[in-house]
Amino acid sequence: MIPPKSRVHFIGVCGTAMAGMAAALKELGYEVSGSDSNVYPPMSTFLEERGISLKPGYRPENVLPPPDLVIVGNAISRGNSEIEELLDRKMRYVSLPEAIKEFFLHGKRNLVVTGTHGKTTTASLLAWILECAERQPSYLIGGIPKNLGQGACFRDSEFVVLEGDEYDTAFFDKRPKFLHYLPEIVIINNIEFDHADIYENLDAIKLSFQRLARTVPRNGLLVVNADDSNALDVARDSLAPVLRVGVSEKSDIQIVDFSPASDQSRFLLIISGRAFSLESSLAGEFNARNIAMAVVVAQKLGIEIQVIQKAVASFQGVKRRQEVRAVVNGITLIDDFGHHPTAIRETLLALRHKYAGSRLWAFFEPRSNTTRRAVFQKELPEALALADGVFVSQVARLDQLPPDNRLDPEKVMADIRAKGREAHYLPSVNEIVAVAAEKLRSGDVAIIFSNGGFDGIHEKLEAALGRL
Repeated sequence: MIPPKSRVHFIGVCGTAMAGMAAALKELGYEVSGSDSNVYPPMSTFLEERGISLKPGYRPENVLPPPDLVIVGNAISRGNSEIEELLDRKMRYVSLPEAIKEFFLHGKRNLVVTGTHGKTTTASLLAWILECAERQPSYLIGGIPKNLGQGACFRDSEFVVLEGDEYDTAFFDKRPKFLHYLPEIVIINNIEFDHADIYENLDAIKLSFQRLARTVPRNGLLVVNADDSNALDVARDSLAPVLRVGVSEKSDIQIVDFSPASDQSRFLLIISGRAFSLESSLAGEFNARNIAMAVVVAQKLGIEIQVIQKAVASFQGVKRRQEVRAVVNGITLIDDFGHHPTAIRETLLALRHKYAGSRLWAFFEPRSNTTRRAVFQKELPEALALADGVFVSQVARLDQLPPDNRLDPEKVMADIRAKGREAHYLPSVNEIVAVAAEKLRSGDVAIIFSNGGFDGIHEKLEAALGRL
């Protein structure tokens, strides 16, 4: 698109994929800057460590003098001062998925990992397997895999691993991001209703996945969750071969004998009648599915099963996915990106096995565009009540939603208490931390669920518990 040493500015640079792309372009020799209204670790630290000029807040002067190219994040809308400046001055701009396609994807073997849940972990593991097999993959992942140290790496490789998001591309392009990715292989982990701000219902989401499936070539492959009826539905009309992976006996490749443990999960994967054993530090049956998906694709790419097994066993996971942030006075603090009821439920179930005998406390920030709404009014308390105690903060950006469309946290509390669990709705993080410090004791596990910064709750809670 533009030659190295050109100036590229990212509007909304602290999004996980945007930050990864910014780092990748910096490594390729571009002069990179970025701005964002939400500047907090780990992304702010990640960018600063890579020498990227990071500007807090949006200001017209951030795009002056005009860069050679501006890459616009999908959370940015009209009215943003930098957007208005670049439009007024007729600067060159593209969406992130457009930039990825034009800079890195043409002529490559693109492996696109999608689904409502698990796509970051699955994409990270697939990239790690390819790395262990010395295939030197490029990758763009919406998180930071611990083994790889960054969410994006682009080099001269035939393989590109992409986390494929169904969210819209940009304010000027309302197509799903993953429709830009030129896939050879697509993984569909699962499909549920999400993104209530842009999708009217589940059928609309399924339609976007159907369109993705139609872009897989006849010599490609579609790998779908055999236990998810929605994933199976969207694969029905695929012209590419389809492989179904899951615990169902109807699976083409079956997961059997899953055994959770406090240290390692173990299961067998039946491929072409042969059983292959897999061990992983990732907890939960949902992670067994994530692992199986990545393993199946790696096996189809010709990687030896012994290499795959070693890679799976050595995979350390992804930051903000069941990540232990600290152990303070015997209390374990875990950071998790979960914000959909299914993700919260599966994480709590997994941690029940991993920390058997411990009390689990869930801290939840209703921050995503779906959980801020009343869409999951019933499902959220059912998921959160799997913890022994629950803390919920005020709905984020409360003023942007009409009262009849908002999640009702008080009703969430009442429903959790009706299940015999302790529940606290406290609007501010400082209030949550003060009460939690009185409630938690040695041996407890605190799981912080948020897809944002949660007003620094991780550091505040760690400090408060350290004073006990």
